[in-house]
Amino acid sequence: MAEITSIEPQVKDKTRCSVYVDGRFYCGIKLEVAIKYHLKAGMQIEKNKLDEIQLATEKSQALDKAMTHISATMKTKKQIRDFLAKKGYTDAVASYVMERLEYYRLADDEAYCRAYVNSVKGKGKRALEVDLIKRGAEKSAISSALEELEEDSSEALRILEKYLRGKEQTKENLYKGYKYLLSKGFSYDTAKSAVDNLGSGNEDY
Repeated sequence: MAEITSIEPQVKDKTRCSVYVDGRFYCGIKLEVAIKYHLKAGMQIEKNKLDEIQLATEKSQALDKAMTHISATMKTKKQIRDFLAKKGYTDAVASYVMERLEYYRLADDEAYCRAYVNSVKGKGKRALEVDLIKRGAEKSAISSALEELEEDSSEALRILEKYLRGKEQTKENLYKGYKYLLSKGFSYDTAKSAVDNLGSGNEDY
């Protein structure tokens, strides 16, 4: 059994309140719901009871907020869950929302990863992988998207030419250009191929 230590009106939404359990923020809930269920500071309650209350009363609103959140740009499943958590929704509500979004194919990490790798220019596979990991995409979805992607050697050459613009094509500068391409996430082979296209093709990298 846990204790509701305080219930405080939310600053940004006066129709909602924040529920604190054992001194820590637990969830957000409508004021009318808090009144309906007689929630108050000092009340002893099971956390799963609060989960049930929020799920029963706010799942539709949470789904609407999630759909609005993803309407502008695609999001990974983790990004959507993080958004719901910041809004004060419990895991039970978040799981309901994710189930609905996945059913309607609005939360799809594979589609997100494919769209991302095909839209971002100037980065190699390794850099794209790092980006997708940071966004919380599922590992299997990342691997699948990168397997389908052929690293663009012409793009690497374009970036190298831009990097070397105004510089002499000395061995030292070519090597710096090679390292620059690696820092952009291009593979060793793609970076070497780009350098070879500009240099003698006889350098070892």
